[in-house]
Amino acid sequence: MININYYYNDIKTLLINNEVTKKVKDYSKNKSDLTTYYNVGKLLSEAGRHYGEGIIKEYSRKLTNELGKGYTPTRLRYYRRFYIVFQKCPTVSDKLSFSHYCEIIWLDIQKINYYIRISEEQNLSVRELRERVKSNEYERLPNKTKNKLINKENTKVTDLVKDPILIKNNSYKNITEKLLQKLILEDIPSFLKQLGNGFTFIDNEYKIKIGDNYNYIDLLLFNYIYNCFIVVELKVTEYKAEYLGQILKYVNYVDLNIKKPFHNKTIGIIICKENNQFVLKYSTDSRIFNTTYELV
Repeated sequence: MININYYYNDIKTLLINNEVTKKVKDYSKNKSDLTTYYNVGKLLSEAGRHYGEGIIKEYSRKLTNELGKGYTPTRLRYYRRFYIVFQKCPTVSDKLSFSHYCEIIWLDIQKINYYIRISEEQNLSVRELRERVKSNEYERLPNKTKNKLINKENTKVTDLVKDPILIKNNSYKNITEKLLQKLILEDIPSFLKQLGNGFTFIDNEYKIKIGDNYNYIDLLLFNYIYNCFIVVELKVTEYKAEYLGQILKYVNYVDLNIKKPFHNKTIGIIICKENNQFVLKYSTDSRIFNTTYELV
């Protein structure tokens, strides 16, 4: 039987060297952490095969005595899990800290890859990532989008819209169009992120003139990734066919009067009530798309 300190001494050396490296080269702290914890996890996995699960507690006790706090059994299990997950998957980004990975390494690999991607793209903090995972964001993606992500295909503006989108409502029971707009505007960053990537807010009650009449677009947005305007109309009644005609009128207006030649075609979103949820209805027109909408 291999001496119990065979793996321990290597683990201790790796952890000490990592602390030294981070003090000398702070700019590469994430990379040093991830490399160290991966290698420590590998040694812990091998030690476990020789000595059983109890070796985690034994090494935790020794490391705490010799190096100080921070090496709890739970922490060591996270190192081991990190190694187990990423030995099979090359997608490790040093733009994320080890704390980011601790939030996702117990998920399945497709979810892990998705959360790595959005954490990089949107520069999510650990807290923000935790909230995204807790809200089941990946599960709320359309199946066609999940397949695109798995196959590493290009996505379009409608692909990352969540289903359902969650809107905070702490006290209101009777929802009007004005109140729904108010709830969205109170936390507009969250609303935009749930639509997908690259959405920005332009205005609410955006005034336009069609013929002799003035009309008001409930929300006018722009997506800087896909280079297009988005018209959002809010309805709190059951979906009606005339809603589609209304939003197409607004979309066409934006295309003719606001959109520049270098912009892509405007997209329209109708939010209406159906089966006690708010639903984005759509037609075969590719500029109008759908998802469900839930007040929480």
